[in-house]
Amino acid sequence: MNNNFVKDIKSEITKAVVGKDEIIEQVLAAIFAGGHVLLEDVPGVGKTTLALAFSRALSLDYRRIQFTPDVLPSDVVGFSMFNKKINDFEFREGAAMCNILLADEINRTSPKTQAALLEVMEEAKVTVDGVTHFLPDPFIVIATQNPMGYVGTQKLPESQLDRFMIRLSMGYPDKQSEMDIYNGKSNAALDQVHEVIGIDQIKDIRARVSTVRVDDKLMEYLVAFVRNSRENEFISLGISPRGGIALIKMAKSRALMDDRNYVVPEDIVNSIEAVATHRIVLSSKAKANGYNEKMIIEEMKNALVIP
Repeated sequence: MNNNFVKDIKSEITKAVVGKDEIIEQVLAAIFAGGHVLLEDVPGVGKTTLALAFSRALSLDYRRIQFTPDVLPSDVVGFSMFNKKINDFEFREGAAMCNILLADEINRTSPKTQAALLEVMEEAKVTVDGVTHFLPDPFIVIATQNPMGYVGTQKLPESQLDRFMIRLSMGYPDKQSEMDIYNGKSNAALDQVHEVIGIDQIKDIRARVSTVRVDDKLMEYLVAFVRNSRENEFISLGISPRGGIALIKMAKSRALMDDRNYVVPEDIVNSIEAVATHRIVLSSKAKANGYNEKMIIEEMKNALVIP
C-alpha cells in the first residue's frame, strides 16, 4: 500500500477536524478493516464534521439520520409505497442506502429502530415486504451516542455494541484548536476537503488487509488477552470471539497503513482500547472499587508480556 494515501487522507480531514489525529487514524483503520465506528461523546465536539470529512476524502455517498424516539425502522431500511402510475408498489429507500451513514444520537431512539439498524450493519442488506435490497459497498456506519445520564438516553444492548468494531471519544479540543474553531476555520475548511481515493481503491485496500500476516506469537498474545477478559474478577462479561476478530482486523489495517504486510506488537496494543472497552461489562466488585472499562483494559495490557 502506498503510504502517501494515508498521509493525504489525514491531511485532508485535518483541514476540518483539528487536533484529533489519533481519532482520525483509528477511524480510517476501522474503515479499511471493514468495521463500523461508535463515537461516544457530549454534543458539539465535531462528530458530524468528522463523518462528513471522511465521506469527502474517500469519495463516499453520505447520509445522516437524527435518531429520536419517533424515528421508525422504515426510516432506516425503507418502505413500499403504492404508485398509481404503475399500479404497483415500489420501494422507497431508507437512510441506510449510502456508503457512510451517520446515525446521530443512536441511544435516543426506540429499541425497535436500533434493532433495524443492527440488522443493516450485520447483513449489509435490507428486506422489505419479502424483497431483499443490497446496500452499497462499502457500507460504513458512524454512530454517535451521548454519555449515559443525558435526558432521553437509553443504554444500548451488549449485542448491538459488539457490532461496532471500535468505540472512540473525541473529547474537547485543546486551546489552540478551540480558538481555530471559534474563528470559523474548521467549518470553512470542510468545503476544502478533497477526494483522495475512491470506492474501488477502498475495496482493494480491504482485500489487502486480509492478506497481512500475524505471527503465531502475536496471535497467542491476542488470544491470551481476549480469554483473560473472561476470567477477570472485575469483568462479568468478557470479550467475544467477534471482538477478537475485530482486534485482529484493526491490527492488520494499522500495519497496512504503515506500509507493512505483517503485524507488529504495537499494531495490537494501539488498537486494544478502542476495540475492547465497549465489549466488556464490569462486575459489581469493579464498580465498588471505582474502576471503569478503560482502567481495567489498561491493567490487562500491563499484565501480559508483549512478544
